[in-house]
Amino acid sequence: MQGSILVISGPTASGKSSLLREVLKKEENFYFSISTTSRPKRDYERDGVDYYFVSEEEFQKNIENGLFLEWAKVHGNYYGTSLTPVFKALKEGKLIIFDIDVQGHKSIRNKFKNIVTSLFVTTPNQTILRERLIKRGTDSEEMIKIRLKTALSEMTYIRDFDYLLINDDFKESLENLSSIIKTARLKSKMGSLEDFLGDWLE
Repeated sequence: MQGSILVISGPTASGKSSLLREVLKKEENFYFSISTTSRPKRDYERDGVDYYFVSEEEFQKNIENGLFLEWAKVHGNYYGTSLTPVFKALKEGKLIIFDIDVQGHKSIRNKFKNIVTSLFVTTPNQTILRERLIKRGTDSEEMIKIRLKTALSEMTYIRDFDYLLINDDFKESLENLSSIIKTARLKSKMGSLEDFLGDWLE
């Protein structure tokens, strides 16, 4: 494996997607992992771009066939990551970027260990997170309550991550994310450590 992995997690509406969209405009040689989900497609989403949308039955069959690197059921819907494109991107020496939940981070860390860099993105406090959820205008009051409850649970996993990014100032957060991406790319050397040591010692 010549590539490396960056896992980004955090509560919904913490700003992960906005930060990634902006910072990746300047990056090259990366693969942004697209999740497969059983939840209904929203009006503004595109299949194969935002997610791969499948039925719950199809998702469960893929679980049984061992086709996911990681998967989880969140808010009543399944989300998962297909293995095939991940291995392909690693062999091509790319940085693979995952925007997934804390359960997914644990699964990926366990499987790939020393080539993983992880980042937890969140807001300065609960009040700001709630304000952002309301401003999005995509969730009912009941769903906002559920998302806030989920966020409280996710926050307990912060210590499992390499870095914490408090997304208060967007420009500053972008600069920090760029620095973390550079650090993540260095992990690719760890994936071929034995080959490097062999060459160095000759």
